[in-house]
Amino acid sequence: MPIPLPTSPCWQRLANGGLAALRTDNVATQMLAKRMERSNAPVTQKAAEIHEYYAKWERSLADEIVQFS
Repeated sequence: MPIPLPTSPCWQRLANGGLAALRTDNVATQMLAKRMERSNAPVTQKAAEIHEYYAKWERSLADEIVQFS
């Protein structure tokens, strides 16, 4: 399943705490969620980083992508 476009509102939702709500056993995703939670970066920057992560690991994170697509 392809990831949503970078302009999709789902990235903003994930950057605003939605990432922590995903059901995942993936340790890297859990670490990303914690880092985003603690980050003082602007939401747009967080959203871009989350999109980049999912674009890179799209094939192995399909179960997570389905949850926010």
